[in-house]
Amino acid sequence: MTLTRLALLLLFFVSSHLHAAQVAIIIDDVGYRQSDKQVLQLPPQITLSFLPFTPLSHELSKQAYQQGHEIMLHLPMQALNGKAMGIGGINSDMNQRAINNILDKAIKDIPYAKGVNNHMGSFVTQLEQPMKWLMAELKQRNMFFVDSITTRYTKARSEADKAHVPNLRRTVFLDNDTSPQGLEHQFQHIIKLSKTHDHFIVIAHPHLETIEYLKENLGRLKHYNVQVIPVTQLLAARYKNTEGNITASSSAPLTK
Repeated sequence: MTLTRLALLLLFFVSSHLHAAQVAIIIDDVGYRQSDKQVLQLPPQITLSFLPFTPLSHELSKQAYQQGHEIMLHLPMQALNGKAMGIGGINSDMNQRAINNILDKAIKDIPYAKGVNNHMGSFVTQLEQPMKWLMAELKQRNMFFVDSITTRYTKARSEADKAHVPNLRRTVFLDNDTSPQGLEHQFQHIIKLSKTHDHFIVIAHPHLETIEYLKENLGRLKHYNVQVIPVTQLLAARYKNTEGNITASSSAPLTK
């Protein structure tokens, strides 16, 4: 083996072990079911996003915060399919004062929330004005925003950028299919992305199948040099180096 080839192999070995992808995993839709309490079994590196005004939201978010989880508000927003968004949601008929009041009440229910991501919202996130009002209020409260990307026409992130609200966008939904095969398929997708991208967001839900899968498989990510971190740490990475940002997976549903 020539010295040049040996040097190249050594360089490849070192660089492959130095590269560490960082991923934030958000479990949202938390708060409705008694089974949602199982999220407390997940490690504190997992970020939890709570639906406001649900039976468990206030107390469970407090418990999760005390266990070290980063907490988010999963804010309901109007969808294209007309599906009921639940209490405390934003719709297209609201003015700025109404949106501010909704956000104020929701944050009082989830007081430890550092940021917001949208629940549904395929209609209202396409509308410039409500997104502008929402981002202005988040800016006042020093909160970040994660766009769940329920429509490819979302204006949430562009309005967040205009308002100087720290923001990220979802890349992968882990559990559209909660079968073992479906979860493993998306897990492999995460591993594949980690080889070419430094930072990205994964969203999952408090299905018992998802929680059990994560408990059994999160440790595998260390083998691929993938680090699970809270969203705020991923935001710090994004604003230090934006090269890791990628668009949402084309396999994700876009009409929620």
